[in-house]
Amino acid sequence: MLVKTYGCAVYGINATPITVEVNVGQGTKFFHVGLPDNAVKESQQRIEAALKNTGFKMPGKKVVVNMAPADIRKEGSAYDLTIAMGILAASEQIVAPGMEEYIIMGELSLDGGLQPIKGSLPIAIEARKNGFKGFFLPHQNAREAAIVSDLDVYGINNIKEVIEFFTGEATLQPTVVNTRDEFYAAQIQSEFDFSDVKGQENIKRSLEIAAAGGHNVILIGPPGAGKTMLAKRLPTILPPLTLHEALETTKIHSVAGKMGKQASLISVRPFRSPHHTISDVALVGGGGIPQPGEISLAHNGVLFLDELPEFKRTVLEVMRQPLEERRVTISRAKFSVEYPASFMLVASMNPCPCGFYNHPEKECVCAPGVVQKYLNRISGPLLDRIDLHVEVTPVPFSELSKQRLSEKSEDIRKRVVEARQIQAQRYKENEGIYCNAQMSSKMLHSICKISEEGNQLLKTAMERLGLSARAYDRILKVSRTVADLAGSEDIRTEHLAEAIQFRSLDREGWAG
Repeated sequence: MLVKTYGCAVYGINATPITVEVNVGQGTKFFHVGLPDNAVKESQQRIEAALKNTGFKMPGKKVVVNMAPADIRKEGSAYDLTIAMGILAASEQIVAPGMEEYIIMGELSLDGGLQPIKGSLPIAIEARKNGFKGFFLPHQNAREAAIVSDLDVYGINNIKEVIEFFTGEATLQPTVVNTRDEFYAAQIQSEFDFSDVKGQENIKRSLEIAAAGGHNVILIGPPGAGKTMLAKRLPTILPPLTLHEALETTKIHSVAGKMGKQASLISVRPFRSPHHTISDVALVGGGGIPQPGEISLAHNGVLFLDELPEFKRTVLEVMRQPLEERRVTISRAKFSVEYPASFMLVASMNPCPCGFYNHPEKECVCAPGVVQKYLNRISGPLLDRIDLHVEVTPVPFSELSKQRLSEKSEDIRKRVVEARQIQAQRYKENEGIYCNAQMSSKMLHSICKISEEGNQLLKTAMERLGLSARAYDRILKVSRTVADLAGSEDIRTEHLAEAIQFRSLDREGWAG
């Protein structure tokens, strides 16, 4: 007897429906075709034990399992439940009318229990798109899939629950998640706040500018000056995620298996902080079975690279293209997958190996030329993509001992959101551009017009400070953001003056 059940394969952040055809007929042996990988082939042993331990059996006949389309490689153990239900129906151990109306997925344990799967959200979206009535999956993933409306999502603990549902012996209640209520309730939760930071008002101001314009930023300062503490609080002043952004971010984390048990929708902007020993594949994504890397997991959020010069040069260089294009494409011989990677890069570094170059009190003990050599670990093209260079100085005791609270993240975020709204209006005709950091060189001259007085100030600054040519465009972009924060239609000289101070690493002689 021939029976069809349905599952899904995940490629990139999208899913493709897979038809599992099971035919039980005369003969012996078990045949698994349709380009399965080793994990899928091993399902025979798991299914056999699971059926035996739940009161059923593997048919003693010839079983052929075909996974169509046969030219797409099937990977992972999530098809166990799909195949098992097909075998039970094809061997006439159960009568399961209407099974073809559901997507059924889950990894079987030997006792018939279910282990969580990856990519349940893209699968649920594809199931609704293709008109399926419902989706059976492990209960750990149910809330994640249930954010998709107009689809019955059943979180189950073992194969017996699915069998009893289709045979009519028991009923199951679909998992219901009020997506909007949960999304907006979770947005206000954060353990970090800018009010925790004593002093450093100039650094807070620079991060406010970075958040308002979507600019990449590098913090340079001695150990213990508060670089990491400030960077961790940056997501709290970024504009809240929209529902569309939250869904896109959740899809990436779902595919990577980073959602955690009983998680539903990611409601706060991600903050990823990989260690400096990370490989280039782990950063941008890839592997035998392509998986999203840290830059994609930071999509719509912040990627924080602490101690930037300590990262391998190859790791930093592979980031250059994703920083420009805001996506990464991973190509293989037979297919390629694309992951979104629109993130804000925040980096921190010591000014030299000992950490005390330009320190107001402690003396640098590095040999001549070492500071420049340390800085040269970061290539010019990468620095070219960082708009703000911010020098962080240690907080004096007088500031640390003050009892008054600093400005809250909530108040800073209001100003950032207002500036982003101005930019959204400005770039509404430009597809794919949402903030000042994304504007092209061509747009720069029409949007960032400056007066003759401002032009003279910029010329003087570039000559006296020895600023490089790459600094020119960056200064104009940042000054446009400063003007937006001030609610000004024109870029005034004070806006340019503030932007000029954020090009430390472009100054000739900065590193001695």
